[in-house]
Amino acid sequence: MIASFDVDAQRTFTPLCPGELPVPGGDEIADELNAQAALADLRIASKDAHNPNAKWVVARHDQMLQPLDHPDSDLTWVRHAEAGSEGFELIPGLPAPEHYDFLVYKGVENHMHPYGACYHDLKERISTGVIEWLRYRQVNTVLVGGLALDFCVKTTALQLAKAGFKVYLNLAACRAISDDGAIEACRAMVEAGIRLVDNAGELALQLQKDA
Repeated sequence: MIASFDVDAQRTFTPLCPGELPVPGGDEIADELNAQAALADLRIASKDAHNPNAKWVVARHDQMLQPLDHPDSDLTWVRHAEAGSEGFELIPGLPAPEHYDFLVYKGVENHMHPYGACYHDLKERISTGVIEWLRYRQVNTVLVGGLALDFCVKTTALQLAKAGFKVYLNLAACRAISDDGAIEACRAMVEAGIRLVDNAGELALQLQKDA
């Protein structure tokens, strides 16, 4: 069984919400995510679901990425992806949430800011349930894309690989906050055994080859 994972493909990480965390081109990945999902038996998604009183919130973008002395919030960020806001919504072109087979909402607690979709905490102790659900559905392969490549996508892919799934990362279905971050993310994923592919077309060929 194959599952396709849309990681945090939300408006908050696109130019549609310029005051939040806009990733260049973040609103352009829906077609690739949909093409990727067409290769899978199941489709799952994660969404940041934050609140305005989070301990990691700062007022300005130039105050971001400062270290925090909290066990489950390691860096400062501006407000983003608050439940009920425009930024919380999935990017245009993706299915409505009710059309997915499984949904993960993360970062709900105001002192917790996880990146990966598989655990609520940075120490990876409190499961979101997605790994267990994938195992229950007898999934062995996960196709990953979303936002942003150098944070939540990378961490989710690494968590899935560590859990024993064969993971493919569709680069065309991702965008990164920075070029340097993307390079480092790709290096870490390759070292973990994750297969990087350029687009859904190449992914289809690779899945056939590896079958």
